[in-house]
Amino acid sequence: MKSSTKDQAEGKFHEVKGAIKEATGKVIDNPKLEGEGTGEKAAGKVQAKIGQIEKVLGE
Repeated sequence: MKSSTKDQAEGKFHEVKGAIKEATGKVIDNPKLEGEGTGEKAAGKVQAKIGQIEKVLGE
């Protein structure tokens, strides 16, 4: 698997995982878990975007 595809897949995984953590944190009223989810979701978006850029550049 190309690194660009791998970055995109891992980024999407982290976005989903972060969204689940964020929602769970809201439901159980746990601000720490909610914050972790928000951070992981943002990091996933960045990683997915890096994969897209690498794909465009052909790396």
